[in-house]
Amino acid sequence: MDTGRAAHAADETTSAPASIPARVPAPTAESGLPEAPAAPAALAPRTDPLPFTPGTLLWDMTGDIRVLLYLPAALVLQVAHPAVGAGVDEHSVFRTDPWGRARRSLDSLQLWVYGGDRAVEEGRRLRRLHRDIKGTDTRGRPYHALNPAPYAWVHATGFPVFLRAAEYLFRPFDEAGERRLHAEARRLGRILGIRERDMPGSVEEFRTYFDTVVREELERTVVVEELLDARRPVPPPDGSGAALRLLWPVLRPALLRLQVFVTKGLLPPLARERLDIPWTPRDERRLRLLGRVVRTVVPRLPERVRYLPAAYAARRAARP
Repeated sequence: MDTGRAAHAADETTSAPASIPARVPAPTAESGLPEAPAAPAALAPRTDPLPFTPGTLLWDMTGDIRVLLYLPAALVLQVAHPAVGAGVDEHSVFRTDPWGRARRSLDSLQLWVYGGDRAVEEGRRLRRLHRDIKGTDTRGRPYHALNPAPYAWVHATGFPVFLRAAEYLFRPFDEAGERRLHAEARRLGRILGIRERDMPGSVEEFRTYFDTVVREELERTVVVEELLDARRPVPPPDGSGAALRLLWPVLRPALLRLQVFVTKGLLPPLARERLDIPWTPRDERRLRLLGRVVRTVVPRLPERVRYLPAAYAARRAARP
């Protein structure tokens, strides 16, 4: 399962930042939305979700380079679910091709928000890639990647991590901003093929759902252990020059320590408690100091530096 496009199915979904299920559905083979009968093109209303455009919160946040700091926290939440963790452990290439996996995940994520009409097709492609991802989780339960509960949970992790990222790295949301972000998260869920009934209709419903999954489902899986290990072996980035390869043994430990520190800090406190991840008042002060630096520096960067390439191109193309 580590070769070909299907081998990357678990990779490309365990980076989704924002779609939110309303509850934990019972495992079922059903997935996706039923297809309506075709109508004449001139009369058929648009059934696909509208793509994201300038003026939305996700348009501004998802392509910002700060996504590289907060995305790993969503990934840890995802793989802490026994079914998702087992799928990634058994089918992902994140150990053998970490940089390629990260690049594919970011490319897919950018398409969801900046891809226009291609966003819905990207969601369909991901579901096709997941058709053969199945097995047995750490609790001995059969899982399938397209079962509503784990598939929706992957995307649900984005909403709380976006809120945490805003608090530390951007600017905290007020109540109206939270509700607006939640509505956009539901919109993203529809783009990715998640059913309305698997997404909570309000922020309050989401909090109840999230707390329930964290307390009843999440565990410190083997993949969580690896992602929080600052000593794990990571090769130099693909295509690195000779100088970076030479310096990588010195740079890697410092970069991994920073990445693991920020990941732990951006996890919701309830999840840290459930996963037995220590976090001290000193850690909190250090993270808030880092956040102030990031909030000061990043907005002053040129747009072509501040945004990932796909986001920058889409933002330029959208201007009058």
